[in-house]
Amino acid sequence: MVYHSSFIDDDETTKSCGCPLLPLKTHIKGPAPAADSDKADIVDEAITFFRANVFFKNFHVKSPADKLLIYLTSYINIALKRLEGCRTLAVGTKAIINLGLEKVPVPGEPAFPFPGLFTLPQSEEEAELLRNYLKQIREETSGRLLNCAYRTNGTPNKWWLAFAKRKFMNIVIL
Repeated sequence: MVYHSSFIDDDETTKSCGCPLLPLKTHIKGPAPAADSDKADIVDEAITFFRANVFFKNFHVKSPADKLLIYLTSYINIALKRLEGCRTLAVGTKAIINLGLEKVPVPGEPAFPFPGLFTLPQSEEEAELLRNYLKQIREETSGRLLNCAYRTNGTPNKWWLAFAKRKFMNIVIL
């Protein structure tokens, strides 16, 4: 059974292209609202559930937060692929920074990994809001993922990096 997000859909959550802009525990500048530091956010859920969810070929969406969980699971898979050959934390950090500098695609653009997951943007402002949110959440996920993928002495954690070989929802990542 796949793990779903605990964030429920409420009318107070801002959405862009059908993606909820959930609060984050972050210091990175962006459109995400601030979350309580003592509660788990969507990034915590994505990292916690990643090693279980990556084995599934199907993911039944129960809430809009699940869509974001799918996106983050796919992003973690991409990040682990980039970290796979990095033997030190310093090299891994450089690889993650380079991944963060890449342009973030939004629905309607050819590079967006899940064309039917989110609705198409109704305006350029909505597209930019989603792009900025996804950039912020990717940067936050990358920083937290480095803490999992590498031990405190800077060596790779094979129990995390082994999952770079997995295909989430049968999607081949280059």
